[in-house]
Amino acid sequence: MLFERVKSLDHILESARTRGLKRQLGAFDLTMLGIGAIIGTGIFVLTSVAADKAGPGMMFSFVIAGFVCALAALVYSEIAAMVPVAGSAYTYSYAVFGELAAWMVGWALILEYAVAAAAVAVGWSGYINGFLHEIGYGLPLALTAGPYDFIVLATKTETGATAGTTSAGGFNLLAFLISLFVTLLLIIGTSKSARFTAILVIVKIVALMAFIILALPAVNAANFEPMLPNGWGTPLSGVGVLGAAASIFFAYIGFDAVSTAAEETNNPNRNVPIGLIGSLTICTVFYLIVAYAAVGAVGAQPGAELSLSKEPLAFVLREVGYPVVGNWVASAAIVALPSVVLMMIYGQTRVLFTMSHDGLMPKFFSHVHKRFHTPHVVTLVTGIAVAFFAAMFPVGMLADVSNSGTLFAFFMVALGVMILRRREPERHRPFKTPMIWIVGPLAMAGCALLFVSLGWNTIRLFLYWALTGLIVYFAYARKRSHLGKQQAGG
Repeated sequence: MLFERVKSLDHILESARTRGLKRQLGAFDLTMLGIGAIIGTGIFVLTSVAADKAGPGMMFSFVIAGFVCALAALVYSEIAAMVPVAGSAYTYSYAVFGELAAWMVGWALILEYAVAAAAVAVGWSGYINGFLHEIGYGLPLALTAGPYDFIVLATKTETGATAGTTSAGGFNLLAFLISLFVTLLLIIGTSKSARFTAILVIVKIVALMAFIILALPAVNAANFEPMLPNGWGTPLSGVGVLGAAASIFFAYIGFDAVSTAAEETNNPNRNVPIGLIGSLTICTVFYLIVAYAAVGAVGAQPGAELSLSKEPLAFVLREVGYPVVGNWVASAAIVALPSVVLMMIYGQTRVLFTMSHDGLMPKFFSHVHKRFHTPHVVTLVTGIAVAFFAAMFPVGMLADVSNSGTLFAFFMVALGVMILRRREPERHRPFKTPMIWIVGPLAMAGCALLFVSLGWNTIRLFLYWALTGLIVYFAYARKRSHLGKQQAGG
């Protein structure tokens, strides 16, 4: 059954020509979209999550996660150039493994994109509320954290010592509202969204450069000791360097969202690989320098203030004597993080749009707006779902769950590219992954290692989600599949 209902690459390319999406994005647009999707909550917010899991050893976590993503980007570039259509890993799996595997990948991509968008929205709300508190207008916990987000509140005792109490939130109103705003922006149009994203990318890069310039001189070697307070970590533990790498992996994902824009790209055979590899390379360089500066400037031991902060980069600058610039960096995150929410929702809608065209999702998901030329219905449905996810759950949980779906999809893409090399060796490949028989297995091994390092709680949630996906497929999607009806003569 795994290789049943396989859709040929030629059929996929032919179908894409009839879907009505306008080709309007170039290499620069794709690179900006990729950077816009990558630089966000991962570096601006999850630095504190990584610090709590690995301490200063999170430096190694950034390297490990970046290395795995680099391997995945090389693999993605080959198949995205071969099959420049919307749908990302879902479409690729349909061509290689068949409908059931494609459905499971598409189902996992809901975790990658929709849940990731919610995580970024929560990260944004932490920055904006921290900024509001700095100027005396902070909102209460009940409106800035979800009911499953338990916050440690520090208070001073009569003796001057610091005591901590834990309190749950209520409804993250700020994250909810920003998700809806971005959704409306996406409905207006792709080209407008791309230009908006390019502006915000520049804002984020300037903010990170300012952070690097001011934090690097404050680096103190003593802050790197002990380097590995929780060790390297073990499978299913979710802590240590590997546990932090599995979480910080979220900081790199988003580059593959470039591939979902292939169907709206001019000269996709050339521009998609440029967007994929270029955006990831730029972001990796920034991440390593920012992580080094943050750890060296204030320390990053588990349980320390950095590990508890919801706005770690702004916190670091305030601690090293630049409160005004810290507030400016927070402002930059407030302005720029919505671009990441935008790109994640964008990627999700294009996957669901493609699945709808295949009959696996409701038909109205593939409706295109007559004026804006965007899939407005699926964008609205996705945006509302993202808004409620963001309002209810904490950023760390959302990021880890998102990573589980992403790692599964990356694993399948790497395997699929190697299978296609054997199955269709003569097919034109505008970009060929170098040393595929080394890069491919390493990418799969890296994804598997990070997946088991997410911790058992996250893996259990992924398995529940996968089981739900199987039920939905056999109860709904399989009977409505266009390919299935064609093969049955219906």
